[in-house]
Amino acid sequence: MGLGVLEDRAMAHVPGTTRYFDDPERPQYAANGAEGLKCDTSGPVPIILVPQPSDDPNDPLNWPLWKRDLITFMLSMTAIFATCLGPILAANTLTLTFDFSIPFTKVAALTGWYLLGVGLAAFVFVPSGRIWGKRHLFVLGTILLVATSAWGGASRHHYTSMVWSRVFQGVATAPFESLVNAAVGDLYCVHQRGIRMAFTNLAVFGGAFFTPILVGKITDAIGWWWTFYLVAIFCGVCIPIVFFFCPETAYRRDTALNLDLLGTDKPTTEQPRGSVTDDAEKSGGSTQGINGAADASAATAARPVPPKATYLQSLALFNGRKTDEQFWKLLLRPLPLFLQPAFLWACLTQGLLIGWTVFIGVIMAQFFLSTPLWWTEVQTGYAYTAAFIGAIIGFVVAGVLSDWTARYMTKWNNGVYEPEFRIVLVIPQLMFGCAGLYGWGITVDGLLYNKYNYAVPLTFFALEVAGMVIGAVASSLYIVDAYRGLAIEGFTCMIIFKNVFSFGLTLRAFDWLVETQTKARPLFNVVASVQLVVCLLSIPMYIFGKRIRSFFHRHDLLALFKVR
Repeated sequence: MGLGVLEDRAMAHVPGTTRYFDDPERPQYAANGAEGLKCDTSGPVPIILVPQPSDDPNDPLNWPLWKRDLITFMLSMTAIFATCLGPILAANTLTLTFDFSIPFTKVAALTGWYLLGVGLAAFVFVPSGRIWGKRHLFVLGTILLVATSAWGGASRHHYTSMVWSRVFQGVATAPFESLVNAAVGDLYCVHQRGIRMAFTNLAVFGGAFFTPILVGKITDAIGWWWTFYLVAIFCGVCIPIVFFFCPETAYRRDTALNLDLLGTDKPTTEQPRGSVTDDAEKSGGSTQGINGAADASAATAARPVPPKATYLQSLALFNGRKTDEQFWKLLLRPLPLFLQPAFLWACLTQGLLIGWTVFIGVIMAQFFLSTPLWWTEVQTGYAYTAAFIGAIIGFVVAGVLSDWTARYMTKWNNGVYEPEFRIVLVIPQLMFGCAGLYGWGITVDGLLYNKYNYAVPLTFFALEVAGMVIGAVASSLYIVDAYRGLAIEGFTCMIIFKNVFSFGLTLRAFDWLVETQTKARPLFNVVASVQLVVCLLSIPMYIFGKRIRSFFHRHDLLALFKVR
């Protein structure tokens, strides 16, 4: 039982478990003349690269780190412009109500239609990304962002046109919500992902909270339709950036190099004492690294190293299939994963807090645009400064703690890394997120009676958003590290869940508020308690996570449903 994670009795090596740090006194490469495992030697302790880079110069793991970081940065910046379309109407509730002559509920539904478009498009884009790579989807998504944003701006006084523009804006956003985090898995080894995953989550989620701050002022100065036109202009700038400087990140890697994905059954006969295998088991490590090194060396020696692709060749939207699997199977593959405890946990951990954030954004106008504050839309937009600060706090906390906790827990665990170490991030998520939800419900009601200054509920909103970002990082890192072979399907599950859940909330938000006589406290006491229970589910997930990985490796859900 490594640091509370129960060991599995059925398998010697469970997929996802890796020997994160190389112990020089127990080398893993002295078997059958294998050349050994490639390591990151930039720090004081050599870190085994997981997955192992191939000898192919076109393997993204062999690209210079600055190049990989630049690609991540450019995709993240484009993702900011894509995901800002989600809350772009948050500060314009009153204006749109008068402009379209519709009730508040229909204005709130415009955000819901966008979220529904994201969730539905992910079904198609994810299998396309698995088969042909992600580059063509990033390019297509950026072009669609320009067209649909311009469409939204041109939909003045035409509500139905606005609804359809919002749906297709969601479709355009889908590649960035579903595949940017997965691209981190393509570009980096396990020990390099934490801070990058935190940054991409900040771009996907945090950037959206900066949008309403600007939208209120833009609407007041030049009209709400220009908020869409400006997104179209900025996304137009992103088209050549994505096309010319973001090559394909997906790579068809030899199975032997994926040390964290392969499993090893328990041996049926006793290993000779004193062997390298025995040493690895005594040290708490896995023998997969030894076997993987030999297999990787043999695989590499058996095939010639391809030439490095030229820059012009790297501009191709398609550079071959990344898998031989059938499209329809990949299309349906995310659905059975909702029955797998780890993926369901990730959906709840990430999706609920995102949904509650959307919920707060929808009802915020009810408290700030009416009595007793009577704020303008510019002031309501500025209120999102608190949410943006909360996103930054969440980014900093997740960025600092994600790799630090994994690294130190791995050392304490005799050099064996368990993906469950990522779940520790749920502790600050619980602290920030639940405190924010409980506090928001209590203090926003106090605004109606001048009991609290407006800064108090906004502070709790910031805490809730910080918890949301931390939870998104925790769940994303766990799925990438524990189930990297299903990471894209896992992100699809999370996107479908959070968007369908948030869509439902946008339709019911005002009705629930009316049912509680415009009192947020009883409603958010329930919401916060649900979130607390979900966070506490991380305890059994941490303890039994390794056994769950083992069980579903041996009993493949996808094979059971005939989608593998």
